[in-house]
Parts: sequence; structure tokens; C-alpha cells
Amino acid sequence: MKTSNNAGSKNTINTSSMMPAEQLAAMKERFEQGLKEAEQPFHGWDFGYITDSGRMQSGVLCWSYDEMARSCMKDAKRMLDMGTGGGELLSSLHPLPPYTCATEGYAPNIAIAKDRLSPLGVNVYPVTDDSQLPFADGEFDLILNRHESYNPREVWRLLSEGGVFLTQQVGWSDCREINDRLGIPMPSDYAGWELDFAVDQMVRNGFHIWDQREATPVQRFYDIGALVYYLNTIPWQVPDFTVERFREPLWEIHLEMERHGFWEVQQKRFIIGATKNK
Repeated sequence: MKTSNNAGSKNTINTSSMMPAEQLAAMKERFEQGLKEAEQPFHGWDFGYITDSGRMQSGVLCWSYDEMARSCMKDAKRMLDMGTGGGELLSSLHPLPPYTCATEGYAPNIAIAKDRLSPLGVNVYPVTDDSQLPFADGEFDLILNRHESYNPREVWRLLSEGGVFLTQQVGWSDCREINDRLGIPMPSDYAGWELDFAVDQMVRNGFHIWDQREATPVQRFYDIGALVYYLNTIPWQVPDFTVERFREPLWEIHLEMERHGFWEVQQKRFIIGATKNK
């Protein structure tokens, strides 16, 4: 994989500033402490370790996925939540339709999701293939999907006639400033995964689109530990990420955080509301 010339350097720390030795030493100490604080376990799909403390903050979207989901749920009797994570969001939408199921593809999340959702009457199904889900044709009249991959043809199969599909997705160009600074190309697996492509895909598979929007909110990191923790939890952004491999560019980002109080990147989000044509 292509990297920057310095990405693999373990011991080189460039500081072009002429700051006093004491100030530099204090900044290095905060840098190392931040890296140590990033060594925290990640459970379910909960970024509370860095968001609840305000160490990472994201801009507001021009829609609320939660409220749109609740609105769709008003007339739903049979619902599926795809990629439920640890069930955090789905459980917050309670009361749920009488028959509600969830899928999850990340093995460590499955037990967490079952513990959280089983008391609510939700069956959680492990999945490994988006194109072959363990449900009957037309089993659901509502399918929710937040930041999970999906196969449009399989979604169409699972929905009853007139059924609704609501999905919020992360665009391919999400947080590309991270990759640019670390000298790593954006992952090619999902190149082109943006709103227009996804809408066209849904239409070609027999869906009527009743809502489509995209947004580019800012995401800010307020210390280097928050950024490292984030990269450790989303390994697809920078495959094979390690602190030692990217120590020098991380140090340069840390210097910017010290100067400005934060370092920011641009997210990419889009949402699609679709109905299976009768």
C-alpha cells in the first residue's frame, strides 16, 4: 500500500518551530499521553468515550435520521433494522413495531445487541452476506439501515408491496483529510459510493425515491488521542493503522491541535427514503 515518505518512520519527529525547549517538552508529553489514552476497548457502536467528553464533535445534519425513522415506524407492523451495531439506536426508538428483527455482521457486537434488544422482543440475526438475509419474501413493511451496507435487490425482496426503506449512508469521500495527511489513498472498495450512485441503484431495482439529501458536516478532534481512538475503531478508513507507522504525521496534526485547539475534517453523509413500487 502506498504511504508517504515518512509514514513508516518510528523515531523521526519534525518540529520546524523555534519554540522553547520546555514548551516543546510539554507538547511531547501531551502527545504521548494522548496516545496512551487512546488505548481503550470499543464496545458495540458507541463512541461515547470521545464524544461524551467533547473530545470529538460532529456538525449537525440538515435532517434527523432518528425522527425520520420514528415517523416511518408509525404505520409499521413488521420492521427490520440492518446493521444494528450493539442495538444502541434501535433500543432508543422504543416502542418498536410488534414484530421487529435486527441483523449484525460484526461478531463482537452480536452478544451486546442480543443483551440489549432481547428484552424488547427483538430477534438479532448474525449475517455475513448482504445478498442472502435469513428472511422470507415480503416479510417486512419497514427496513431501517443506518451506516450499514446493503444489497438493493435483497432489500426489495424482503419488503412487502408499498414497504419503506430508510437508509443513512457514509459517502466514500468521508473524512478524506485524514487519509491525505497520513499519505494513504482512500479505500478503493467503495469508490464512487455517493448519493447519485445509490439513488440510481435503488431506482433500477424497482424503488420509488421520496427523499434524497446529502450533507458535508465538519468533524472536529480536540486532542490526538481522540483521533487515534477513532481510527482504531474504524479500520476501513486507514487499513493497517498503527501509531508507530504514522507517528510523524500524527505529531504534525497534534501541533495543529495545540495551535488552534482542534483539527477538523469533512464528513460525507446522505440519506435516502424509498418505497417498493406496487
